[in-house]
Amino acid sequence: MDDEIKRANDAKKGSPFLNTAQAAYYVGLSGRALEKMRRQGRGPRFRKHGRYVRYHIADLDAWSESSGRTVTEGAVAPPYSGPAGQGGPHA
Repeated sequence: MDDEIKRANDAKKGSPFLNTAQAAYYVGLSGRALEKMRRQGRGPRFRKHGRYVRYHIADLDAWSESSGRTVTEGAVAPPYSGPAGQGGPHA
């Protein structure tokens, strides 16, 4: 957790616009992962400054917030076996 806070503070000291490598480091992904997301139309919002791709820190934070989950995708709850002591399919 301390590393994440330090990484965020270090990024915010400079320009709010980060290149792909810096943005990837900021959110804890690889640069290739961000590039792939960008090509697929997923991932954080980015901007083109001339021929350069830039990510604004506020956009990275917003994307991260919107990507929050409470359950792992594809997780399946265990089957309900009824009240305790009532037996079940394996009783």
